[in-house]
Amino acid sequence: MIRAIVTDIEGTTSDIRFVHQVLFPYARERLAEFIRHRAAEAEVAAALAALCEELAQPQADHEQLIAALYRFMDEDRKSTALKTLQGIIWRSGYHNGDFRGHLYPEVAGRLAAWQQQGVRLYVYSSGSVEAQRLLFGYSEVGDLRPLFSGYFDTRVGAKREIASYQNIARHIALAPAEILFLSDIHQELDAARAAGWHTCQLIRDAADPLSLHPQVNHFEQIELREFVS
Repeated sequence: MIRAIVTDIEGTTSDIRFVHQVLFPYARERLAEFIRHRAAEAEVAAALAALCEELAQPQADHEQLIAALYRFMDEDRKSTALKTLQGIIWRSGYHNGDFRGHLYPEVAGRLAAWQQQGVRLYVYSSGSVEAQRLLFGYSEVGDLRPLFSGYFDTRVGAKREIASYQNIARHIALAPAEILFLSDIHQELDAARAAGWHTCQLIRDAADPLSLHPQVNHFEQIELREFVS
């Protein structure tokens, strides 16, 4: 029996173009000025300290850190420090009404229905927990944060590593066979299945011929009764 659903965001609940064409450019355009003017703030300073540790450059100055962050963005590196800083910048964008979090049309209704059935909902994304809460809190259909029981980012591990899913299962205190993971990336689903989870792949376009997981085109095609041990 599925007692919890853990969902990815990019390509799963939300169009990847929203992230790459709206969120990423918004943060990139503001990054340098943001760090130069707000580096002393506690949450920004903590992220920059983590970045120095990641770079193994404890004495790096602001310009070196800015250059590293731009490089990480170009590489699409899953840096926790970068994701944290992006999330802080996006916070202003959401609060100012510069954009709203995109969701595919059927997602909110399906999530609400599962929660009403007693299924616990979680998010696991490479974006920071801050960014996750903002996207769902300022979504196009309103504040969806009450639907979720928790959020996970790369601090539990990379999304293609089995240990990450083992860590999440321990944290939410459920057996792996009671958890369903939703993602558009079959390598992430491979890791979740190796950890004993059920899996389902969201394919908004063409089918993934390399995937060994059930594939659906939208959330309304997901039937929880089909996922039994």
